[in-house]
Amino acid sequence: MSGADGERAPLGAPGEAPGRTAPTAAAPTTADAATLAWYDGAAADYDAWSAPFNGGEDGTLARFLAGLPAGARVIDLGCGAGHAAAAMMAAGLSVRALDASAGLVSRARARGVPAEVGRFETLEDVAAYDGAWISFSLLHAPLASWPDVLARVARALRPGGLLFLGLKEGEGERRDRLGRRYAYIREPGLRALLAQAGFAEIEVSTSRGVGRDGAETGLLAAFARLA
Repeated sequence: MSGADGERAPLGAPGEAPGRTAPTAAAPTTADAATLAWYDGAAADYDAWSAPFNGGEDGTLARFLAGLPAGARVIDLGCGAGHAAAAMMAAGLSVRALDASAGLVSRARARGVPAEVGRFETLEDVAAYDGAWISFSLLHAPLASWPDVLARVARALRPGGLLFLGLKEGEGERRDRLGRRYAYIREPGLRALLAQAGFAEIEVSTSRGVGRDGAETGLLAAFARLA
Protein backbone atom coordinates (compact mmCIF):
# COMPACT_ATOMS: atom_id res chain seq x y z
CA MET A 1 0.00 0.00 0.00
CA SER A 2 2.91 2.32 -0.60
CA GLY A 3 2.32 5.49 -2.54
CA ALA A 4 3.97 6.28 -5.84
CA ASP A 5 6.82 8.04 -4.03
CA GLY A 6 7.68 4.97 -1.95
CA GLU A 7 8.56 1.41 -2.82
CA ARG A 8 8.66 -2.00 -1.25
CA ALA A 9 11.83 -4.02 -0.99
CA PRO A 10 12.57 -7.56 0.11
CA LEU A 11 13.36 -8.06 3.78
CA GLY A 12 17.01 -7.40 4.47
CA ALA A 13 17.37 -5.38 1.28
CA PRO A 14 20.77 -3.80 0.58
CA GLY A 15 21.27 -0.07 0.82
CA GLU A 16 21.02 0.41 4.57
CA ALA A 17 23.10 3.32 5.87
CA PRO A 18 26.48 2.24 7.26
CA GLY A 19 26.45 1.69 11.01
CA ARG A 20 22.71 1.28 11.29
CA THR A 21 20.94 -1.79 12.56
CA ALA A 22 19.46 -3.51 9.50
CA PRO A 23 16.16 -5.43 9.45
CA THR A 24 16.64 -9.16 9.77
CA ALA A 25 15.68 -11.58 7.02
CA ALA A 26 13.85 -13.80 9.51
CA ALA A 27 11.98 -11.20 11.52
CA PRO A 28 10.96 -12.14 15.07
CA THR A 29 7.22 -12.46 15.69
CA THR A 30 5.98 -9.45 17.63
CA ALA A 31 2.34 -10.32 18.37
CA ASP A 32 1.18 -12.18 21.48
CA ALA A 33 -1.98 -14.31 21.31
CA ALA A 34 -3.23 -13.49 24.81
CA THR A 35 -2.66 -9.77 24.32
CA LEU A 36 -4.48 -9.76 20.98
CA ALA A 37 -7.35 -11.76 22.45
CA TRP A 38 -7.81 -9.15 25.16
CA TYR A 39 -7.86 -6.24 22.71
CA ASP A 40 -10.18 -8.05 20.30
CA GLY A 41 -12.61 -8.87 23.10
CA ALA A 42 -12.47 -5.45 24.72
CA ALA A 43 -12.23 -3.32 21.57
CA ALA A 44 -15.30 -1.18 22.31
CA ASP A 45 -14.28 -0.63 25.93
CA TYR A 46 -10.69 0.21 24.97
CA ASP A 47 -11.92 2.56 22.22
CA ALA A 48 -13.87 4.61 24.77
CA TRP A 49 -11.13 4.49 27.41
CA SER A 50 -8.27 5.43 25.08
CA ALA A 51 -9.94 8.43 23.44
CA PRO A 52 -8.31 11.04 25.76
CA PHE A 53 -4.88 9.39 25.69
CA ASN A 54 -3.81 9.73 22.09
CA GLY A 55 -1.46 12.68 22.30
CA GLY A 56 -4.07 15.34 22.93
CA GLU A 57 -3.70 15.84 26.66
CA ASP A 58 0.09 16.13 26.88
CA GLY A 59 0.66 17.81 23.52
CA THR A 60 2.64 15.02 21.89
CA LEU A 61 0.36 14.74 18.87
CA ALA A 62 0.39 18.52 18.36
CA ARG A 63 4.18 18.48 18.49
CA PHE A 64 4.31 15.61 16.02
CA LEU A 65 2.05 17.45 13.60
CA ALA A 66 4.04 20.66 13.96
CA GLY A 67 7.24 18.82 13.04
CA LEU A 68 5.93 17.59 9.69
CA PRO A 69 5.54 19.32 6.31
CA ALA A 70 2.08 20.16 5.04
CA GLY A 71 0.34 17.12 3.57
CA ALA A 72 2.95 14.77 4.98
CA ARG A 73 2.64 11.02 4.59
CA VAL A 74 2.85 9.20 7.91
CA ILE A 75 2.49 5.70 9.30
CA ASP A 76 0.70 4.90 12.56
CA LEU A 77 2.01 1.58 13.83
CA GLY A 78 -0.30 0.15 16.46
CA CYS A 79 -3.10 2.59 15.65
CA GLY A 80 -5.54 1.12 18.17
CA ALA A 81 -9.06 2.45 17.67
CA GLY A 82 -7.75 5.15 15.34
CA HIS A 83 -8.11 8.29 17.45
CA ALA A 84 -4.66 9.70 16.63
CA ALA A 85 -4.86 8.62 12.97
CA ALA A 86 -8.22 10.36 12.61
CA ALA A 87 -6.76 13.56 14.06
CA MET A 88 -3.82 13.36 11.64
CA MET A 89 -6.18 12.91 8.71
CA ALA A 90 -8.22 15.88 9.87
CA ALA A 91 -4.98 17.91 9.88
CA GLY A 92 -4.44 17.09 6.20
CA LEU A 93 -1.93 14.24 6.52
CA SER A 94 -1.97 11.07 4.44
CA VAL A 95 -2.03 8.22 6.97
CA ARG A 96 -1.35 4.52 6.74
CA ALA A 97 -2.63 2.93 9.96
CA LEU A 98 -1.90 -0.63 11.12
CA ASP A 99 -2.76 -2.67 14.19
CA ALA A 100 -2.40 -6.37 14.99
CA SER A 101 -5.86 -6.46 16.62
CA ALA A 102 -8.67 -7.04 14.14
CA GLY A 103 -11.12 -5.76 16.74
CA LEU A 104 -9.35 -2.43 17.07
CA VAL A 105 -8.91 -2.13 13.31
CA SER A 106 -12.68 -2.48 13.00
CA ARG A 107 -13.17 0.37 15.48
CA ALA A 108 -10.68 2.53 13.58
CA ARG A 109 -12.44 1.88 10.29
CA ALA A 110 -15.75 2.87 11.86
CA ARG A 111 -14.06 6.17 12.70
CA GLY A 112 -13.21 6.72 9.04
CA VAL A 113 -9.59 5.57 9.25
CA PRO A 114 -8.61 3.11 6.47
CA ALA A 115 -6.79 0.89 8.96
CA GLU A 116 -5.20 -2.45 8.12
CA VAL A 117 -4.50 -5.53 10.19
CA GLY A 118 -0.72 -5.74 10.29
CA ARG A 119 2.26 -6.39 12.51
CA PHE A 120 5.55 -4.57 12.96
CA GLU A 121 7.54 -7.30 11.24
CA THR A 122 5.48 -6.96 8.05
CA LEU A 123 6.66 -3.38 7.45
CA GLU A 124 8.68 -3.43 4.22
CA ASP A 125 8.22 0.11 2.88
CA VAL A 126 11.33 2.04 1.81
CA ALA A 127 11.61 5.83 2.12
CA ALA A 128 7.83 6.12 1.98
CA TYR A 129 6.93 8.30 4.98
CA ASP A 130 7.72 11.70 6.47
CA GLY A 131 6.79 10.52 9.97
CA ALA A 132 6.11 7.46 12.10
CA TRP A 133 3.77 7.50 15.11
CA ILE A 134 4.22 4.53 17.48
CA SER A 135 2.22 5.39 20.57
CA PHE A 136 2.44 2.77 23.33
CA SER A 137 2.16 -0.19 20.94
CA LEU A 138 5.73 -1.43 20.51
CA LEU A 139 5.72 -2.17 24.24
CA HIS A 140 3.55 -5.23 23.53
CA ALA A 141 6.31 -6.74 21.37
CA PRO A 142 9.19 -8.70 22.95
CA LEU A 143 12.30 -6.64 23.69
CA ALA A 144 14.37 -8.88 21.44
CA SER A 145 12.31 -7.71 18.44
CA TRP A 146 12.77 -3.98 19.04
CA PRO A 147 16.04 -3.53 17.10
CA ASP A 148 14.49 -5.15 14.04
CA VAL A 149 11.29 -3.10 14.33
CA LEU A 150 13.17 0.18 14.67
CA ALA A 151 15.38 -0.75 11.71
CA ARG A 152 12.22 -1.32 9.65
CA VAL A 153 10.81 2.03 10.74
CA ALA A 154 14.07 3.78 9.85
CA ARG A 155 14.06 2.14 6.42
CA ALA A 156 10.45 3.23 5.87
CA LEU A 157 11.17 6.88 6.67
CA ARG A 158 12.57 9.47 4.33
CA PRO A 159 15.77 11.28 5.38
CA GLY A 160 14.93 13.63 8.24
CA GLY A 161 11.70 11.74 8.94
CA LEU A 162 10.16 12.31 12.35
CA LEU A 163 9.50 9.53 14.86
CA PHE A 164 7.34 9.57 17.97
CA LEU A 165 7.68 6.53 20.21
CA GLY A 166 5.76 6.05 23.47
CA LEU A 167 6.83 3.31 25.89
CA LYS A 168 6.62 2.29 29.54
CA GLU A 169 9.61 2.81 31.79
CA GLY A 170 11.12 -0.15 33.60
CA GLU A 171 12.97 -3.38 33.00
CA GLY A 172 12.19 -6.79 31.56
CA GLU A 173 8.91 -8.27 30.35
CA ARG A 174 5.79 -9.28 32.26
CA ARG A 175 2.01 -9.43 32.00
CA ASP A 176 -0.32 -6.90 33.55
CA ARG A 177 -3.46 -7.68 35.54
CA LEU A 178 -5.41 -8.09 32.30
CA GLY A 179 -3.00 -10.66 30.89
CA ARG A 180 -1.40 -8.34 28.32
CA ARG A 181 2.31 -8.73 27.65
CA TYR A 182 4.46 -5.67 28.26
CA ALA A 183 8.13 -4.96 27.64
CA TYR A 184 9.84 -2.15 29.55
CA ILE A 185 12.96 -0.06 29.02
CA ARG A 186 14.94 2.71 30.70
CA GLU A 187 15.85 5.98 28.99
CA PRO A 188 19.54 5.13 28.36
CA GLY A 189 18.59 1.87 26.67
CA LEU A 190 15.97 3.60 24.56
CA ARG A 191 18.43 6.25 23.42
CA ALA A 192 20.92 3.55 22.47
CA LEU A 193 18.36 1.60 20.43
CA LEU A 194 17.25 4.70 18.54
CA ALA A 195 20.83 5.71 17.78
CA GLN A 196 21.67 2.19 16.56
CA ALA A 197 18.69 2.35 14.19
CA GLY A 198 20.00 5.59 12.67
CA PHE A 199 18.03 8.21 14.57
CA ALA A 200 19.42 11.52 15.83
CA GLU A 201 18.09 14.63 17.60
CA ILE A 202 16.72 12.24 20.23
CA GLU A 203 14.61 13.83 22.95
CA VAL A 204 13.02 11.76 25.72
CA SER A 205 10.58 13.03 28.34
CA THR A 206 9.29 11.11 31.34
CA SER A 207 5.95 11.17 33.15
CA ARG A 208 3.61 8.92 35.11
CA GLY A 209 0.38 7.37 33.91
CA VAL A 210 -2.33 4.86 34.83
CA GLY A 211 -3.04 2.06 32.39
CA ARG A 212 -6.28 0.29 31.55
CA ASP A 213 -5.49 -2.24 34.29
CA GLY A 214 -5.43 0.55 36.89
CA ALA A 215 -1.69 0.31 37.58
CA GLU A 216 0.48 3.42 37.62
CA THR A 217 3.80 3.29 35.80
CA GLY A 218 6.50 5.49 34.38
CA LEU A 219 6.13 6.60 30.76
CA LEU A 220 8.76 7.51 28.16
CA ALA A 221 7.92 9.77 25.22
CA ALA A 222 10.65 9.98 22.58
CA PHE A 223 10.98 12.22 19.54
CA ALA A 224 13.77 11.64 17.04
CA ARG A 225 14.66 12.25 13.41
CA LEU A 226 16.21 9.90 10.92
CA ALA A 227 19.78 11.00 10.41
